[in-house]
Amino acid sequence: MTSIIHVENTVATMAAELKTMIAKRQIDNPVIVGIRTGGVWIAKRLQEHLELADAVGELDISFYRDDFTRIGLNPSVKASSLPIETENRHLILVDDVIMSGRTIRAAMNELFDYGRPASIVLAALIDVGARELPIQPDVIGHQAHLESDERVKLVGPDPLQVELRKKGQS
Repeated sequence: MTSIIHVENTVATMAAELKTMIAKRQIDNPVIVGIRTGGVWIAKRLQEHLELADAVGELDISFYRDDFTRIGLNPSVKASSLPIETENRHLILVDDVIMSGRTIRAAMNELFDYGRPASIVLAALIDVGARELPIQPDVIGHQAHLESDERVKLVGPDPLQVELRKKGQS
């Protein structure tokens, strides 16, 4: 399968949008936090472009998912890692694909367990729509329109590629 977008170019465009947004909102020294796994890969690329001082934070939202009791625990759960205090900090929360909004809700619940951020800017590499919750990214790299049996998957980390897959394909 080939990538449906050029990830590196898309990330560079996202970084430029984030720079403009940070300046416009007068956000001082934001911290990037990625949602495992793909969101962390994208967050690290954005970190390189934005040249921010703090290390990238990593969230594993497995225990915060609202479907945890139905689907069980992901076998590769790792501890979240936030190298900074989130209390009163401006955060850039990054995910690879936003669909229903439930992953972002879980991520924000976890972030608030660490402290109350001053603000959260949401960036997603790909938006496939299909919202179940009223959560919208501030920065979107690519808007994808998928058939009901299609899914997108970020594979990587080197190189990063977005693959279009039929439902049920691994």
